[in-house]
Formats: sequence, structure tokens, C-alpha cells
Amino acid sequence: MNLTIKKILLLGALLFLVAPWIQNNLNVINVTPLSGAITTPAKPEFTFKKWFTAEYQEAAENWLNQTFGFRSLFIRINNQIAFSLFKKAKANGVIVGKENYLFEENYIKAYYGTDFVGADSINNRMYRLARISDTLLKLNKNLILVFAAGKGSFYPEFFPEKYHTTRKTTNYEAHLQKALELGINHIDFNKYFVDQKRISKYPLYPQYGIHWSYYGMGLAADSIIHFIEHLRAIDMPDLYWDTIEMSQPRMDDYDIADGMNIKFRLKSFQMAYPHYLFEPAEGKTRPSVLVVSDSYYWGMYNFGISNSFSVSHFWFYNKQVYPESFSTPVEVAQLNLSDVVNQHEVFVIMATEATLPGFGWGFVENLYNHFYPVDTALIVHEKNKQKVAAMRDYIKTDARWMELIRKKAADNKISVDSMLTLDATYEVNKTEKK
Repeated sequence: MNLTIKKILLLGALLFLVAPWIQNNLNVINVTPLSGAITTPAKPEFTFKKWFTAEYQEAAENWLNQTFGFRSLFIRINNQIAFSLFKKAKANGVIVGKENYLFEENYIKAYYGTDFVGADSINNRMYRLARISDTLLKLNKNLILVFAAGKGSFYPEFFPEKYHTTRKTTNYEAHLQKALELGINHIDFNKYFVDQKRISKYPLYPQYGIHWSYYGMGLAADSIIHFIEHLRAIDMPDLYWDTIEMSQPRMDDYDIADGMNIKFRLKSFQMAYPHYLFEPAEGKTRPSVLVVSDSYYWGMYNFGISNSFSVSHFWFYNKQVYPESFSTPVEVAQLNLSDVVNQHEVFVIMATEATLPGFGWGFVENLYNHFYPVDTALIVHEKNKQKVAAMRDYIKTDARWMELIRKKAADNKISVDSMLTLDATYEVNKTEKK
């Protein structure tokens, strides 16, 4: 190797070493930032006290590791190598399935039922929802449960082989069965999407996104509007679209792949992007609506489903309040629940299969406590169902007891049947504790 080549190699090595410093200070090349929740530490302030305690050195090292030039490029190259060569996703909880279909691990667990929270837990939650629904109806208000579609149920054929296991009872199946038994208003998009999978004109679920497709989301929003119209016998401003653009996946249809932060964009089948519009509000009835949901509501909220509502609130995981939090953070805990109930006519609780273990995220319990502050500890366990039924039958034979139940039902603004079950449950639980 001659001297010229050695000099060139040495110069190249030096340039490689100082390139991050040059980029960090001069920003000579426009580098795409990383996607996702990225927190960049503040540059530490030097003081002699921090220097001698080594606090400054630790903070400076952390800051340099997070902010050096070309960092995002190097991370994308590393992630691309892991994905292309080893089918590994450098993103928390992301699984690369067959034909590069991307999943979050929780959806695979939800499909097989390995995250099942138990029949007692679900039954207690659904019994409370039934009573809440009954009480809201007496106030001329409505409760609607929405089972959003899940990618696990939609694309199980693309799960990696190592995740295949025996299916057990799932949270989705148990919640749905109880909603049917108790007559709770609900929409089952999970089943609808699977049924439409082979016959839908446009894709209902993307290859590289975790949420329903932009097109599928529009179908869901339209169905929710019509469901509310039917429940309340009103005519609301309808959702429609005038054109549909076909393109490679973008927005939420590519959200998992975006979060992987790889170098090259993945190719997929064409996705549909309708241009969503809403009918004018003149001559229409717009109810006040509160939606408590996981991230599946974000898409339809962002494209304007609120145009069909007079008052529209979205409680993200029953924590942040929107639209207020767009300007100043507002937490659900800051609100007066009585005022919230009075302000809204329709209450929607929505979750996909992967988030059903926490369905309502405390909203169900809070609303139940609001309506029934005295008896919130009453729970009907599976083993006590027959005892409660027998106690109900006995109470019906006691005229004085039934008269008292009718009075308490009127005071609590619930049905006599609900109050009968409540008293029977209380008596059984009281006996069990002895």
C-alpha cells in the first residue's frame, strides 16, 4: 500500500471521527429526526460543585450520547440491519410476523387469551355497566360500548410460528358475551372487520400499522354516528366522502413501521384514503358526546367526527381531556363528574382487544361510584349467582321487603329489578362474610 492511499485512509478515518461534531455544530446535512416519543435531555450547566461531585460529567455524557451529530442516521442504519437480516424490530413490544407483517405483542396475547383477566373481574365490570346504562337511560342518556377491531384477530395467519399456542377464553369474547346477556348497547367492530376481510372493496387493516386503516376508521365512525341516531331517534349530520385516493400506506397506516425508525420505507399493498366530509348541521340534531377510549379514537377525532356532535369530549385512557389539553393539559381527575354527566347525552367507551384488560381505565368504577355511592362494594361472584337468584325469589315473597325495594329504587333512580338484585347480593355477601 503506497503512502498516498495510507494518507487518504487516515484522512477518511479522521473525517469519520469528527463528522458527528461537525454535524452537531454546523448541521451541514439535513437528517430526518427519529419518530416516536423521543426525549432529548437539556445541555447540562457547568458548575464547580457539579464537577467535583461528578454530576456534571454524568449529565454531559448522557447529553452527548443523545445529541451527537448523525445519531438518528446511525440508529436508523442499525435498526435497518436488525430488521433486514434478522427480522428483529428495534421498538418496544413490536413483533415482525410472516411476510414482514408488523404486530404489537399485546395483540397476539389478546388473540390467544393469554392476557385473560378472569371471568369474575369481567362480570363485575359488566354488571356495573349494565346498572350504569339503566340509570343513564332513565336520565334520557345513553351508554354505548364499542369493541374496536384488533390486528391480532384480523391477521392471525401472519403471526410468527414461535407465538402459536392454544387459544383460550379471551377478554374480547367474555366482554362481548356479557354485553349480549345483559342487553348493554354495543358495537362489535372486531367481528365485522373479520367478516368483511375478504370482501371489502378497500383494505380494512394495514400491513405496517397497528390501528384500523384510514378507510376502515371511516366506516367505524359512520357506524357510530348511525348507532347513536338509532338509539336516540334523531337525525345527525352524516359522514361521507367524495373522493378516494389510493397510495402506499401513510399516517396511522404506517405507524408501527415509523416507530421502528429504519432507514428505508417498506413497500406494501395500496391503501385507500377517502376525503371525509360532514353534512351541514342546519336542520340536524347534534347530541353532546363523551368518548372514553384508547388510541383507536384518535383518527376519527382528528378527521372531524366532532362535527356530528354539539359538545364533543375525548378522554384518552380516562386520563387526558381533549380538546382542552391541546392548549393546556387537563386531567380527568380535575373535573367534577356530576357536571360531566349533566353536560353529556351519550357516553361511549371504546377499546381494542389488546387494551380490554383495563376496559374503561377507571371510568366505569368512577361512574358507578357516582350513581351508587352506598353500595359500590357489592359484587356478584360466579359462585354466588345461584344464591343471589334464590335470595331474589325469596324477597319477592315478602310484600313488606318488596315495598321497601320499590322505594329505594325510586330514590336511586334505578329499576326495581336492579334494586332487587342489589339487595339480594348484599344479603348473600353478608352471609358469606360470617
